[in-house]
Amino acid sequence: MDTSSSAIFTKNFAALLFDMDGTLLNSMAVVERVWGSWALRNGIDPVALMKIVHGVRAVDTIRALGLPVDPEQEARILAEAEIADVEGIVEIPGAVSFLKTLPPERWAIVTSAPLELAARRLEAAGIPVPRHMVTGEDVSVGKPDPQGYLLAAQRL
Repeated sequence: MDTSSSAIFTKNFAALLFDMDGTLLNSMAVVERVWGSWALRNGIDPVALMKIVHGVRAVDTIRALGLPVDPEQEARILAEAEIADVEGIVEIPGAVSFLKTLPPERWAIVTSAPLELAARRLEAAGIPVPRHMVTGEDVSVGKPDPQGYLLAAQRL
């Protein structure tokens, strides 16, 4: 990809891989509302929980907490609540205009979110769903493991 006209890059890259939340969009308001309510229902300090939920698959967070719940079921419940609540999801300033400068076949999103949630958040922030996206459902081990990024690079 030719990036010579961009002051952002000092090198040329064949492709770019992006995280979604905190990189292209901000969904903090939703995460705090949905996970905060879930934490209170499960006897967990919401402030402490916010320190560990970001960038990790919900099922992995719930498993790590060791609660007497079905992590898969709880992750589905949380995903449904997050899909229904998009108030306050916004684009990181400049993300859409930057993505429009990239060839669509040369960039991908790698996210811990399930596909339906990722698509809903992108839509809410006004960011088009990319041709290539790896979600938490596409990997057997979530972030910070590099599996998702390696899969996205392979797809590109």
